[in-house]
Amino acid sequence: MDDIANELGISKKTIYSHFSTKSKLVEASTFHFLSQMSCGVENIVSQEKNAIVELFDIKNFAMKNLKDNKSSPQFQLKKYYPKVYNLVQKNHLQIMEGFVLANLEKGIKNGIYRENISLDFMSKIYFVGMLGIKDEYHFPVDKYSQHELLEHFLEYHLRAIVTEKGLKTLNTLLNHPHLNN
Repeated sequence: MDDIANELGISKKTIYSHFSTKSKLVEASTFHFLSQMSCGVENIVSQEKNAIVELFDIKNFAMKNLKDNKSSPQFQLKKYYPKVYNLVQKNHLQIMEGFVLANLEKGIKNGIYRENISLDFMSKIYFVGMLGIKDEYHFPVDKYSQHELLEHFLEYHLRAIVTEKGLKTLNTLLNHPHLNN
């Protein structure tokens, strides 16, 4: 709190007049960050690109805004503020499920995702998979970079749902990385 007060040029008392505890400040900051991330994703979605390109754009946006080591906000939040972390995870699940569901529907409509996939299952399994690759026991940060994990997971997910038409788009993006940056 001293560092925050010094950085802002205010007293700790002023901070505590807005946030009764450090946990409340962490919670507000975290939800503000989550809101900014959601707005960034909404901006990408509003560009109405191909559903596969859209997922790569979202992945790239996330990589620009998330750190790749133990100083990451998510790691710190989980370690020091588990209650806030769990609250954020629940909120994040609802938001991301909506985005993933809309992406799946768009991809099916445009013939790049298979028509016979279960939308509910795929939207949930995508989110669970994203949480799974953040499991440091199975994917230690000293062995796997967040970028590498997201790249592999996205390819894994898409290969499970694309049509032949979608596979052409996916292969183009994978074989020409400059197109998905």
